[in-house]
Amino acid sequence: MNLIEHIDFWKLLGGLGVFMFAMYMLESSIKEIAGRSFKGFIRKQTKGRLKAILSGSVVTALLQSSSAVSLMVLAFVGAGIMAMDNAIGVILGSNLGTTATAWIVAAIGFKVKIEAITLPIIGVGGLILIFLGKSKRYSNISKLLVSFGLLFMGLDFMKESVEQLSQSISIDDLPSYNLFSFLAVGIIITAAMQSSSATIALVLTGINAQLLSFEGAAAMVIGANIGTTATVLIGGINSSQIKKRVALSHLSFNVITAIIGVLLLWPMTFLIEMILGPVDNSPVIAIALFHTIFNLIGVIFFYPFIGTFSRLLVQLVPDKHTDVTTYIHQLTPNIYDAAYSGLLNEINVLIQRVMEYNLSAVTLQAGSWKNLNPFKKEVDKREKYEELKILQTEIFEFATKVHSEDLNDDENKNLERAMHAARQALNAAKIIKDIEHNVVEFESEESKFLSKIDEDLVDRMTKLYNKLEGLLRLDDHESIVELAFEMSNKLNEEDARFVQQTMKSISQEQLSELHVSEALLVNRAYISSSHMLIHAVIESKLTAEEMAIFDRIS
Repeated sequence: MNLIEHIDFWKLLGGLGVFMFAMYMLESSIKEIAGRSFKGFIRKQTKGRLKAILSGSVVTALLQSSSAVSLMVLAFVGAGIMAMDNAIGVILGSNLGTTATAWIVAAIGFKVKIEAITLPIIGVGGLILIFLGKSKRYSNISKLLVSFGLLFMGLDFMKESVEQLSQSISIDDLPSYNLFSFLAVGIIITAAMQSSSATIALVLTGINAQLLSFEGAAAMVIGANIGTTATVLIGGINSSQIKKRVALSHLSFNVITAIIGVLLLWPMTFLIEMILGPVDNSPVIAIALFHTIFNLIGVIFFYPFIGTFSRLLVQLVPDKHTDVTTYIHQLTPNIYDAAYSGLLNEINVLIQRVMEYNLSAVTLQAGSWKNLNPFKKEVDKREKYEELKILQTEIFEFATKVHSEDLNDDENKNLERAMHAARQALNAAKIIKDIEHNVVEFESEESKFLSKIDEDLVDRMTKLYNKLEGLLRLDDHESIVELAFEMSNKLNEEDARFVQQTMKSISQEQLSELHVSEALLVNRAYISSSHMLIHAVIESKLTAEEMAIFDRIS
């Protein structure tokens, strides 16, 4: 029998597309409505393994995406905000929380006439967008309602697409595939679609239409749990070691849980039948219950071993002990002249890396400032910033060792000035890092003035950094002071001009107070960061006495 003839392929594909689009909109709108509260919730509520598991479950159930929560965990771990043990706890909880999708679909999608709930929800959502869409909050509420309605509309399309097939054949007519075949299908579909929820929806549709046996559907659900790790594995590739450990923990947990699920499939089936009666009577609810039970067993099994597992991951994926320094790792601190010269050269490298980082933070390209690339390899912006912090730490540790030697007053002052230059350089990067999200938001604004800020910022940065790079190569102190004053004065002129342009745009484009505030904030951050870099450069070039004179004049 040709099964394809009995399936409305385009309706199935369309239903799947609508379902996945709705899931994406649902996740996006919930994150927008909640703002930073989800991230704040995770940060505050993960100080302890049990709390981490519960937090991962709750946030994933609300966000309807274990992948989104897992990627958020990767970011927090990479930033040093979350400990490895707690990150594993959140990963465990996210797998439990994602079973909420199956319960929503099972409880509503196959029990209620779809039009009775989807059309009113979509209609109300559309009206909110028309009449209140100018408000960002109401716009996101509209998207939330529409996506919720589309979620079940897509599910309905999938149901209808296989109705003819379910009427034409019985499950006994289907080829007899073993459980591992269904397991593999679940893995492949989920990895390809990057959504376990979509796979679960397909499984529930199939078992509702009696196209899948309970054992086959259960195996696909287990496979979906393994397939969903693909998103986090991709996020962990070419990233820091600790993020690789989190990605590996996600894979390990899901694979081991899947093995447990396969081994205990028949005992769990017996347990479900004790609770619900024969699985054939309510197969959709039975699969949703199975999804929850086998994930819960995985969490219970793993919980006592989180600490041991975390230490094992550190052994499997050890920290890379690579030199981030260019000069000082080759020097000994007891020879002052050589040590101090190497220290200044290392600070110059730090300044160059800060300039490269700052440009990458406000644009995808590093402008025309391509005379040198001080980073040893291409890394993402977060890793660049982490490398800057490590380099500054190495500079401080080396300077402390030099300082512990028997030095005179001038030598001590020179060291203090050098360390201050390193602090100035890193602060210049931190300031730009803090406004990165503002610049990204400006790119999507309708205002010509706001959307042009990023372009102007990159242009101003590029010109200034080219001059600073030239300043680093100068040895004539008089020329250094003259150029530094010139650049500082130009920055002040740019600052005043930007304020004037912003005031002019208020009347021409009717900018909101929030946009005006953010525009001025971005400009002020750039000006402050640039002044810090100028001071970092001249502090690495001038003597203590010359620097004191420069500070008095400026």
